[in-house]
Amino acid sequence: MDIRKRFGKRVKELRQARGLTQEALAHLVEHDTSYISGIEKGESDISIEMIQKISIALQINISKLFEGLELFEIP
Repeated sequence: MDIRKRFGKRVKELRQARGLTQEALAHLVEHDTSYISGIEKGESDISIEMIQKISIALQINISKLFEGLELFEIP
């Protein structure tokens, strides 16, 4: 699975754990719902600034967004 899909899945898990809808998260990060949906599906590129906004909105450290993700595929 590609990194965008793994990251998006992690965002979705954390968002749902907080009891937030995509619409609520979109409002908190000052973006539209379709962009949040795209992130969660691994279809949208995401900037470091948006990663920071998401971590603030979810009230977690940025590193928590990457927990459990394998960032390197070692051959």
